[in-house]
Amino acid sequence: MATTYISTGETKGTRIKTNAARVFSYIFLVFVALLSLFPFYLLIINSTRSNAELQSGFSLIPHANFVKNFVTAWNDTNLFTFPRSLFNSFFVAAVASLLTTYFSAMTAYGIQVYNFKGRNVMFKFILIIMMIPTQISAAGFLQLIDKFNMRDTYWPLLIPAIAAPSVFFYMKQYMESSMPMEVIEAARVDGSNEFRTFNTIAVPMLKPAISVQLIFAFVASWNNYFTPALVLDSSKNWTLPIALAAVRARINSEAGDMGEVYMFIFLSIIPVVLVYIFISRNIVEGVALGAVKG
Repeated sequence: MATTYISTGETKGTRIKTNAARVFSYIFLVFVALLSLFPFYLLIINSTRSNAELQSGFSLIPHANFVKNFVTAWNDTNLFTFPRSLFNSFFVAAVASLLTTYFSAMTAYGIQVYNFKGRNVMFKFILIIMMIPTQISAAGFLQLIDKFNMRDTYWPLLIPAIAAPSVFFYMKQYMESSMPMEVIEAARVDGSNEFRTFNTIAVPMLKPAISVQLIFAFVASWNNYFTPALVLDSSKNWTLPIALAAVRARINSEAGDMGEVYMFIFLSIIPVVLVYIFISRNIVEGVALGAVKG
């Protein structure tokens, strides 16, 4: 049998090339990270500047108006109050994300675990619904909520969250790749009913996927402007996107304050960051395991 020898020079050359590629990759990733974080840094800087300083031009240095802008934004009572809008957004986003992930996981569990006639047709129908934009059904949606006297309430923002085709699809793919059917069958043999099996056995196995979808659903609901703007009339019920649009509309008037606007934006992203930090430990695992199997 012939033996192949690798010279020391070739080994060192390969090692040098590998190290160089690794260093270049790290430099590139650091550059992309800084590029991604730059808008947030600029937002923080602008939240420390006054309206006159913001109109004077660009700056990378913090100024001394952070506390003043915070007090102005927090105590602004023109049409609405920021604390009330903050609470409204958090309530709607939290409840909607919980409903979305739980019932989407339950729907995916039913289609994945049970073998019944029409299962594939139902799966494809849900995927077709996922492709229909929300704006297409806006007129009929408004007529429906008016008929049920739900205008200017949070029900039109919470009830539709139960049906989320995109979340269902993600949970279905995650179950196919990561949920062993043997565990479900063993629970049935032990006498566990289906509802208990889903809540005590399936849900813990789906924890990474649920964490990912909680974050995505929370952010989507938090940033949603279209539907709340259609159904919420009273300023006391406004969510943050509507309140921010109202503040932004005052910029062209004498009462407009860009410092207040940037402070609004800065305060608005803090709850999203906190939610991400709280449940982000499972996001990498959830994205990796929930990928579509090739």
